[in-house]
Amino acid sequence: MLRGSLFFLMLLLLNCNSYRTSELKNGDLLFVTAKESGLSGAINNVTQKQKTASFDHIGILEKEKKQFFVLHAAPKGGSQKQKLKEFIREQKGEGQKVILYRLKPEYQKAVPAAVNKAGQMLGKPYNFNYILNENSYYCSDFVERAFRSDHIFQLEPMTFIDPKTGKTNAFWTEFYQKKNLKVPEGEPGCNPNGLAGSEKLERIKEL
Repeated sequence: MLRGSLFFLMLLLLNCNSYRTSELKNGDLLFVTAKESGLSGAINNVTQKQKTASFDHIGILEKEKKQFFVLHAAPKGGSQKQKLKEFIREQKGEGQKVILYRLKPEYQKAVPAAVNKAGQMLGKPYNFNYILNENSYYCSDFVERAFRSDHIFQLEPMTFIDPKTGKTNAFWTEFYQKKNLKVPEGEPGCNPNGLAGSEKLERIKEL
């Protein structure tokens, strides 16, 4: 009886997992919710546009036969191809959630070229200065470039102003002082919250 119950439970779990992966599509976008402090909180502080969107990281889902990978640029490992299960496990280990977004049907034709372009960008180091260049990428920069040929996303003037004070966020002032760099206020760039706010995307579910 016990053995039969365990078998039924395992079968149920496998079916649930299969159902979840069957919902995923090549080129889906995975947004990671922001923390309240540190670099994550500082990014969200100056970029959040929607109450329902509070993100600090993003990656592109790639489907290879029955396997799923995430193509993304991260501080640890730079531009990389990571197994989906590992990606989700790492985010949840940090207390963050992964939210699935998808291009609306009329923009799905951009997916094959974007995934191919993302694959070509793998191996580049992470851009720790968040100032656009051709030798390194940060997460939303990586995704924007992948979809650039189809003009899915747009670069916008970056801002580091705290909306509550109207002044440059203290974290970013210190961040760039340590690098002997000027805060790149107004320079072209992008961020996860900005990409999530695109009218070309639809929010699907939490993974």
